[in-house]
Amino acid sequence: MTTQIIRKIAFQGEPGAFSHQAIKRWFSDFTPTPYPTFEAAFAAVRDGECELGMIPVENSVAGRVTDVHHLLPNSGLKIIGERFLPIEMILMGVPETELANIRVAASHTMALLQCRKALKELNITAEVFHDTAGAARALSETRELDRGVIAPEPAAELYGLKILRRHMEDARNNTTRFLILTTEDRVVEPELGIDCMTSFIFRVKNIPASLYKALGGFATNGVNMTKLESYIENGVFASTVFYCDVEGRPTEGGLKQALEEINFFAVDVEILGTYPLDPFRNSEGQR
Repeated sequence: MTTQIIRKIAFQGEPGAFSHQAIKRWFSDFTPTPYPTFEAAFAAVRDGECELGMIPVENSVAGRVTDVHHLLPNSGLKIIGERFLPIEMILMGVPETELANIRVAASHTMALLQCRKALKELNITAEVFHDTAGAARALSETRELDRGVIAPEPAAELYGLKILRRHMEDARNNTTRFLILTTEDRVVEPELGIDCMTSFIFRVKNIPASLYKALGGFATNGVNMTKLESYIENGVFASTVFYCDVEGRPTEGGLKQALEEINFFAVDVEILGTYPLDPFRNSEGQR
């Protein structure tokens, strides 16, 4: 008798959340494993409780998921993939209510930011909850007629709620980018010939024009930088970290040269991962 190996993938939130939806779409052979916080999901992967993590990093309307940028460095985890999930925000309530009754809608901060215009038009007050699906579960327990939630469609069926309005998102091309994380010892280098992205962080030296000079090598070596963001570390304004996504492999061509040059003007350069470029970047959805 053979023992079936259960492969688990961690996500932040509750069953029915967008991360859960992304896992069902791309990792159907894994068991989705929910954790209440990003920290807990990261720890589950790092400690071997889960083989992978599916973590949202940014949304095309609401911007970056801040916590993730702080957790990735020094986490012991590496990025091995990216996925882009088109997002439909749905307003739902208990079966006994109607849209006209709703005065408050609860959801995760990122979801509420993506629905600001629609909520204003409906004169509905936004209320922050720790998770989209968690808000749906809570409403299924309280059964309040004047309250709704904004969540993914699967949450309506899962928690017995009624869909009151579809497409609450302010932009129809609303998309969330997810990163796939694993421990360093599980990283497999992408095959040659596959277009890759590389994510890394760095700090600049305290000298004039250091950021300009640090980034100059990417321009002169023809490297396409798709993302550059800064964030304050440990609440100290003098400690700024820069997060970058670039096309290419750090061991080849222009990116190899650019990363060699950045070390003259930056410190603590850390490669967070090199992984296949998701075809969505070049699809019609990106235009």
